[in-house]
Amino acid sequence: MYNMMCAVKEGWKIVSLANLHPVEEGEMDSFMYQTVGSEGIEMIAQSMDLPLYRQSISGRSLTQSMEYEKTEGDEVEDLFNLLTRVKDAHPNVRGVSVGAILSSYQKLRVENVCSRLGLIPMAYLWERDQEELLHEMIENGVNAILIKVAALGLNEKHLGKTLGQMEDILLKLRDKFGVHPCGEGGEYETFVLDSPLMKKKISLLDSEIIMHQPDQVAPVAYLRLTQLKLDDK
Repeated sequence: MYNMMCAVKEGWKIVSLANLHPVEEGEMDSFMYQTVGSEGIEMIAQSMDLPLYRQSISGRSLTQSMEYEKTEGDEVEDLFNLLTRVKDAHPNVRGVSVGAILSSYQKLRVENVCSRLGLIPMAYLWERDQEELLHEMIENGVNAILIKVAALGLNEKHLGKTLGQMEDILLKLRDKFGVHPCGEGGEYETFVLDSPLMKKKISLLDSEIIMHQPDQVAPVAYLRLTQLKLDDK
């Protein structure tokens, strides 16, 4: 979301949203995509009053080397197919918002797809200082909650907490265990409830905690968003 805010600040206009989701809701083994929270993506599109293009992830992480070349059956080709649909529907689209901060693996694959489609990858968050970036997102009105945890020092009690509530905790965990404050090491994932780009805000009315990998030290757990609604700001 914040990368899109940066793009708008630079003069870009958002014309649509695109989402790759697992065949079944919940967590899946993907090197490329966040899959938890996919059940709430349509609500985000409604809140932004934008068309949404969705496609299930049928591929797997077949090519795991840093460089990527077109590989049939790889999950990267799902992104290519999805963005092809978007480009067909919006012939004037010129770029793709990329939220990568540190993952060269993900960034290079998005760049590969964009190059094949003649699109510009916009990665305004790339290699930003994560403490500064986390604070900047909060200060600029990104209200996001943790919907997955998978790191030392985080557990199911942190699910549903906002980034504002978690900021000090995340910085302490960085100093103590080396946790990335913006979760770029896979420590956590978020779902945005409100931002300046959203015309309405999302309220989470009900959710369910799923314990994906029980562990006394660093459990992997996520929220299933079972009831959401849009509210006027």
